[in-house]
Amino acid sequence: MEILVAVIAFAGALMAAVAAGALIQRLRDESEGWLIAWTVSVASLCLSLGVIGIGYIFGFGEVTFRLYQVTGSLLVPLWLAVGLVQLLVEQVPPRFLSWLFGIALTIVAGTIMIFDPLKTEVAGKTLPAGANFWGIFPSYLLIGVHSVAVLVMLAMLVVAGLKWREGDEYDTDNLHAAAVIVPSGLALVGAMRFTVAALFTTALLVVAGAAVWYTVLRPLAPYEDDDEDDFGPDRDQSAPRRDDRSQRREERAQHRDERAQHREERPMPREQGPAQPQPVPRGMPEPVPGAPGLPPSPPRRSSGLGDLVAEYRAGDQEVDYAARMAPPPDSGPATGYIMNGGSPAGPAQAQRPDHAMPATGAVYPGAEMFSPAQQQQPGSGKPSPNIYGLLTVFTLMDGAGEAFDRLAEATVEAVRRGEPDTLVYACHAVKSAPLQRIVYELYRDEVAYRDHQRQPHVERFINERQSMVLATNVIELNVNAAKVVPLPTAMY
Repeated sequence: MEILVAVIAFAGALMAAVAAGALIQRLRDESEGWLIAWTVSVASLCLSLGVIGIGYIFGFGEVTFRLYQVTGSLLVPLWLAVGLVQLLVEQVPPRFLSWLFGIALTIVAGTIMIFDPLKTEVAGKTLPAGANFWGIFPSYLLIGVHSVAVLVMLAMLVVAGLKWREGDEYDTDNLHAAAVIVPSGLALVGAMRFTVAALFTTALLVVAGAAVWYTVLRPLAPYEDDDEDDFGPDRDQSAPRRDDRSQRREERAQHRDERAQHREERPMPREQGPAQPQPVPRGMPEPVPGAPGLPPSPPRRSSGLGDLVAEYRAGDQEVDYAARMAPPPDSGPATGYIMNGGSPAGPAQAQRPDHAMPATGAVYPGAEMFSPAQQQQPGSGKPSPNIYGLLTVFTLMDGAGEAFDRLAEATVEAVRRGEPDTLVYACHAVKSAPLQRIVYELYRDEVAYRDHQRQPHVERFINERQSMVLATNVIELNVNAAKVVPLPTAMY
């Protein structure tokens, strides 16, 4: 048994050393607080496991006992908790206090544990329990550190869950990280606090190091910049990946504040009688009319004028409302023109598509892509310069394809019925990559895109897909030339 414990301890120490090297390498590119704290934890795990291996081969003494207790019992749980605070809390004061508390406890408690006399002499090749050798001050210090670490880790797990409910992919990653770190940290504290088998204690130390390494490699792996072409021929494969998580968190918070402000400032409809629908409270998803699997609600705005308040607030481009409401020109289809039903005959004979049929994407009849001046020039095929496009590539979790497709189908149906300023909204599957989905979007202008983002079915799509999506890459587009016709639909 002693040889087995020593082998596990040395293997765990080697693994922790490799993990610490990986964290230090990443710290060269990113000076994140949680990376620093967890590097301290993993390095302490490496020392603690190495001391256990040495003790089971040559025997424990006072030096090995103190080193094992200072690293495994004090530093590892303390800095795991500090790292969770640095990862999940965005406000500066609590993050600063966690640093101050961690550094102060490390210095004060570490000094006392190194110099305080032991109650009895340490000897033998069995893992010594701290309660049998520590005096009053080290014992109470460890009880305090363990209690604070447990409370902080549980609180951070709750914070991660609350952020995930109204967050995005980054909050999903943070919840994934907390769900891995917190249980392993709690188990480690229990093993160091109470008398358990040496093999079990050593295994928990190894698991804690593996949990940190896995978390940094998977859910907290660096994100590629959205504007970086992952498949471009000029991309430098040796260049380090950037992780702007703090900046992205600020941008997401600012975007959510602006979206909430727009929602508050939108003019409410005048009361017209008892049938007037009640407004839905902020933060609650509104029902989408006609969307499969979603409860019905009164239809939203369906005019072509867009949101006048949002367009006035935009103030950066002029909107020709007459052109928005004008019917398509009498000339035949040209590059960039969206045909009504795809009929080769003239407008008088063209048939409008049946909007009651299921669709694989939203393409609106009469949603011309020409600028007003080009509509008067038959044969001109240059799209309006105001058209705004997006191409989003989703990488899904294993087994989430069907659920994502159902959610996307409901969203597309709601977009088709209630967003005339959304020119194209289509979700694609990738034949060569079953876990990838591509959403292609074209909007009349950026104002229409912002109005689309405020729709309740879009907010629901964003919120509910978090648990299904592993990674997201968004590419902004400019339309140079186009021919778009309504997609053929299947008869059921």
